[in-house]
Amino acid sequence: MAAAGVGLVVLGPAPAAESVHRVVPATAEAQPQQPARAAAAAVAPVAVPPQLPAGLPTALRIPALGVTSAVMELGLQRDGSMEVPPGAYPVGWYDRSPTPGQLGPAVLAGHVDWEGEPGAFAGLHELVAGDTVEVDRADGTTAVFRVDRVEEHAKDAFPSDAVYGDLDHAGLRLITCGGSFDEETGDYADNVIVFARLVG
Repeated sequence: MAAAGVGLVVLGPAPAAESVHRVVPATAEAQPQQPARAAAAAVAPVAVPPQLPAGLPTALRIPALGVTSAVMELGLQRDGSMEVPPGAYPVGWYDRSPTPGQLGPAVLAGHVDWEGEPGAFAGLHELVAGDTVEVDRADGTTAVFRVDRVEEHAKDAFPSDAVYGDLDHAGLRLITCGGSFDEETGDYADNVIVFARLVG
């Protein structure tokens, strides 16, 4: 599992300005030059996606699902894979990803169920674009994210680049299990992944 990096925004070169030289007939009166509106438009400020400074996550809420959970830190297991929470609750923040609200993909994982009981992310597959996810932070702020999409992938085809790759905005990834359950191995076949972005 690759650690998340910091994304960059690369802006292309501005279009070349048009020439303003004109030939004025000798019989015409000179007219005062008008302000170059095109030039003004070219330097109009560009909207910057919202971001927050680093701040450890302490709690998570998903209003559409009625979910509230504390947040613990998750590191790496000996095999290099991300740790998972030790029970149905709490959810865990992957400590090699940005903190929620920072530039890049903050990654939180939780169980769909645990020893026969629903986990914090049991209803994750029910989220739709436009739903919100709120993450309280240790600095007293709350990062509010809006869901862009929900995807389900086979575990052997996990979209690592989409989950952990660089972003030009503050993103959030919520991960849990899904698909069919193998009674023999005790594993689910798929992962459900929520992709969201910071809106406030």
